[in-house]
Amino acid sequence: MRETEIFSALVGDIYDAALAPSLWVPVLCKCAKFIGGSAAALFAKDAALKTGSAAYYYGIDPYYERLYFERIVKFDPLTVGHYFAAIGEPVAVADILPYAEFLETRAYQEWGRPQGIVDTLNVTLDKTATSAAFFAIFRHQRDGQVNDETRRRMRLIVPHMRRAVLIGRIIDLKTAEAAMFADTLDGLSAAMILVDKRGRIVHANTAGHALLAERLVLTAVGRKLCAQDENAKQALHDVFLAAASGDAAVGSKGIAVPLMARNGEQYVAHVLPLTSGARGRAGASYAATAALFVHKTALDTPAPPEVIARTFKLTPSELRVLLAVVEIGGVPEVAEALGIGETTVRFHLRQLFDKTGTHRQAELVKLVAGYVNPLV
Repeated sequence: MRETEIFSALVGDIYDAALAPSLWVPVLCKCAKFIGGSAAALFAKDAALKTGSAAYYYGIDPYYERLYFERIVKFDPLTVGHYFAAIGEPVAVADILPYAEFLETRAYQEWGRPQGIVDTLNVTLDKTATSAAFFAIFRHQRDGQVNDETRRRMRLIVPHMRRAVLIGRIIDLKTAEAAMFADTLDGLSAAMILVDKRGRIVHANTAGHALLAERLVLTAVGRKLCAQDENAKQALHDVFLAAASGDAAVGSKGIAVPLMARNGEQYVAHVLPLTSGARGRAGASYAATAALFVHKTALDTPAPPEVIARTFKLTPSELRVLLAVVEIGGVPEVAEALGIGETTVRFHLRQLFDKTGTHRQAELVKLVAGYVNPLV
């Protein structure tokens, strides 16, 4: 099959998995093969607690999956770089720290090397002040390190993967059948509206009816859904028409539509095509071609480490050494915890002193303490 045909089919599978989570493992398998890797995973990490969990994974032995989240995650040198990467931007090992330094870490020696994994291409899908959700492709020795083609293909997949994960978080239909669809949707706190290709409302849940009644963001003119924001009207119209033509058509235009309420508040609408697979069965009862999920946007307050990194222009390696110094203490202990040499720790310390205008580790601890919000 041509790349475009494979990609189009894969996009449909990704959106199907948003409503049928049992499909995520085979979807990850297809993603790994398309992008160029031997394994893939959807997982989350808490940067503050140094914990995490895998939602779905393919190609990773269950033993190593448990090992990572029980032990390796606590000193993985890639965590900080992944967490502070821009949402949707593919990040490989060499983007975070020198590859030769990575090969010396405990994370590689105890986890990557035994499996033959030599690189990873990771993308942040969503994050809060302390935690983040990720999608990653793992490269085996036979694949080699991440290259330009790997990054190109990852960038094709990421927008769809991110939207599917975000929508899957809004609507959970793990056990619901199509016959139970309306009852399930009415139980959602997020406003949900099903529309046909002309934007006519064919069903709305309780929160959706409430949103329409407010007439702040969306309104119903007759049976047709209209945005109060003039700039969003045409965008919604185009997306609804495209949804009837299939997944690839919607994906090429994007399905996240920003909305401005009459009171100035910001909202976002995620449009999920209901044209195939599990989504087609769900929408068939209503003759719907798209589902619209609407919620108010929230301003994520950056975590103290993120503020510090931006303020002093710290690299990911410098930031993880800084945090380790605060939590652990001396150079030997930090080197042991991070799985790097003491010489490397001292080098990063000199860089930290220079960038922050400090001279001792105690001053670094005091600096970090000053950025911690006592109300958190």
